Amino acid sequence: MLAEKMSMTKEFELFEQMSEHEQVVFCNDPSTGLRAIIAIHDTTLGPALGGCRMQPYSSVGEALEDVLRLSKGMTYKCAAADVDFGGGKAVIIGDPKTEKSPELFRAFGQFVNSLGGRFYTGTDMGTTMDDFIHAMKETNFVNGLPEAYGGGGDSSIPTAAGVLNGIKATNQLLYGNDALGPHVYAIQGLGKVGFKVAVGLLEAGAHIYVTDISEESLRAIGEVAVKTTGTVQRVAKEAIYSQKADIFVPCAFGGIINDTTIPQFKVKAIVGSANNQLLDARHGKLLQDKGILYAPDYIVNAGGLIQVADELYGFNKERVLAKTKHIYDAVLEVYRDATSSGKTTEESANAMCEKRIATRGKRNSFYSESVKPKWSIRKQS
Repeated sequence: MLAEKMSMTKEFELFEQMSEHEQVVFCNDPSTGLRAIIAIHDTTLGPALGGCRMQPYSSVGEALEDVLRLSKGMTYKCAAADVDFGGGKAVIIGDPKTEKSPELFRAFGQFVNSLGGRFYTGTDMGTTMDDFIHAMKETNFVNGLPEAYGGGGDSSIPTAAGVLNGIKATNQLLYGNDALGPHVYAIQGLGKVGFKVAVGLLEAGAHIYVTDISEESLRAIGEVAVKTTGTVQRVAKEAIYSQKADIFVPCAFGGIINDTTIPQFKVKAIVGSANNQLLDARHGKLLQDKGILYAPDYIVNAGGLIQVADELYGFNKERVLAKTKHIYDAVLEVYRDATSSGKTTEESANAMCEKRIATRGKRNSFYSESVKPKWSIRKQS
């Protein structure tokens, strides 16, 4: 009897863990080895939109915690980017280097299709556009596709553009003009986005400190620097936090703003593309107390989201880049609200998004049979 009560308690704890979410789907296909979780956080603004990452999670619990956290973040990200979508995310449990197969992604596509358009997905950490070419054989609810398949192609281009716009907005507040060039930046990570951000800063004549685990990327950015008026200096992995720079630009890992790193920062602001940069909400207050501006990551890195959302209306590059420029205005709006209200910038950004969801939710009729959904633009087969 005691064992039965303990089991029921654990089951209810699971529901409590998922209580903020509308729907969580566990996907299992033994024939392909697929083990995945799809989390739909909120569809007030429209169907859930979020990428699918593949990682060798140590447990189902770890995978569930990750997908719940990421899907909630996508709700705020979609609201901040002003796209008519809600938040969702998917994770596949497995090693992306050894456990991928076309059949696995086709099986995943079938699970996505079973949701009937409540969830659109595409690439994320550990997955590629080629993976979703296989998935789209089973579902049309896929985006972030190559241009040859009607998609927008490399989403790191608008993501990097958004980061640069966020940096410009930060410079405008700090220095009274938004020029990139006269300043010093410490960039953590030279992946697809970080490398493009670094190039943009070098071309503007900035000095940058960089760190990355890839020697090839470090060498490549050095080669770019000699062709520009900017300069670059490599630093060790852990040394990037203590560089005397104007802005720290995290473009790699999440959780890098924490009790260990905050005392090391010698910057005026933090603006980057990495997801979930604050390890905990209280770290936003610690930054504020230290006088460091923090540009909420889900606003700064929204360029890729803007592109994949735009695909569903028929991709238009000019439209995407025009909307990405508004990240500049959104960052300034958050800074000004935080200054006037005394909130942290993260609190201001969240409040802005929650107000938008509440207001727009009264106007969106996505699930009304009498109103054709705005998002049902791409023809479904």
